[in-house]
Amino acid sequence: MPLDTAPRLNSLGFAKPESETRVVVAMSGGVDSSVVAAQLAEEGYNVVGVTLQLYDHGAALAKKGACCAGLDIHDARRVAERMNFPHYVLDYENVFKEAVIDEFADSYLAGATPVPCIRCNERVKFKDLLETARDLDADCMATGHYIQRKMGAHGPELHSAEDANRDQSYFLFSTTPEQLEYLRFPLGHLPSKDATRALAAKYGLSVADKPDSQDICFVPNGNYASVIEKLRPGAAEPGEIVDHEGNVLGQHEGVLHYTVGQRRGLGIGGLETPLYVVKLDVDARRVIVGPKEMLSTAIVPLREINWLGDDAFDAVSDRHVSVKVRSTRAPREAVIRPLSPTTAEVELLTPEEGVSPGQACVFYETGGTRILGGGWIWRGY
Repeated sequence: MPLDTAPRLNSLGFAKPESETRVVVAMSGGVDSSVVAAQLAEEGYNVVGVTLQLYDHGAALAKKGACCAGLDIHDARRVAERMNFPHYVLDYENVFKEAVIDEFADSYLAGATPVPCIRCNERVKFKDLLETARDLDADCMATGHYIQRKMGAHGPELHSAEDANRDQSYFLFSTTPEQLEYLRFPLGHLPSKDATRALAAKYGLSVADKPDSQDICFVPNGNYASVIEKLRPGAAEPGEIVDHEGNVLGQHEGVLHYTVGQRRGLGIGGLETPLYVVKLDVDARRVIVGPKEMLSTAIVPLREINWLGDDAFDAVSDRHVSVKVRSTRAPREAVIRPLSPTTAEVELLTPEEGVSPGQACVFYETGGTRILGGGWIWRGY
C-alpha cells in the first residue's frame, strides 16, 4: 500500500513545526484573548502579543469592564511575561476615533442605532492590526472571538461558535474572505465560557476570574448621550414627542436620547395604550411614537453587503436564508433579493419589531451554522 506522504498540519493549519509558525495574537487584556495567547505559546508557537491603545488612558483607568483600557494593557503584558513571549502596545487612538467613534456619534445624531463593535473589527482590528501582523511576518493572526473558521470545498468558511450563548458571529459578519484566510479563532469550539476560564486557571493567568466587559469600550456605564454630547457639543437640542398623526404629546431633551423600539423614559404616561418610539425625525427634532404594531417590519433595505457565500451575491434573484436583525435575537427565516453586488432587500417571513437603521442584518445558512455575510440596515426608499 502507498504511504501517506501528505505533510502534517499543525493546529493552525500550517505544514511546518509550531516553533516555525509565527502568530500574532490580538490581546485586549481580557480572559479570552489571554487564553488564546497562553495556549498557543504552550503549544510551542512563535507568539507575538499585540494590544491596541484605543482611547485615552486617563479616562479609561477609572472604568472597570472596558476593553483596551490602561489596566487591561497591564493585564495583557503580565500574561505575556508569564508565558514568555513578546508583547507590544500600539497607539491607535487617532485611527479609532476617526474610524469608529466619530461615525458612532454622527450615526446617533442622524437617528440611527450604530454598532461600533462591528466597525472596530472591520476597520481597525481586521484591517490595520491585521496589516501590522503581516508586517511582523506572522503566518496568521489569532483572536479571542467566539466563532469558528472551518475549511470548506471553496476555502475557509465562517461558522457560529459551539456555545450559542457566546457566539459573536453578528459582530463579525463583515470579515472578508481574504481576512478569513489569515485569521484564526481558537476558542470557537469550546462548549462554554467556563471552559475558557478553566484553561486560564490551568495556565496560571491572573485574569482567570476577570469579569467580562459589558459596555461599549468608550461609553462609560452605557450612557451614549453623554459621550455624544462631549463629542458634538450642542447636539442635544430639545423638540417634540408626537404621535404618528403629528399630535404633540410631550417634549424631549434631544433625539439622541431615544432609539427605535424604546418604551420607557418617554415622559408621556397616563395613556391607555403603551406607546413606543417608531421613528426619529432628526431634521424636525421630533420623536415619533405609536402602538407596538407600528414597530413591525417585513421589508429591510440593506447596503454595504459583505457576502461570504461560494457564488457571486447577485447571481441568484431570491436567496432563502435565516437572518438576525439584532445581536440578541435568534435567526429568522428570510428571503434576500439582491439589487447589486452590495445592496439588497430582505423580506422577513415573520415580521420583526424594532428593526432600526444603523443595525446589522446578518445572513445564516438555514438549519446550519455557516455565516453567509450580512449588511447594514438603512432607511432605503
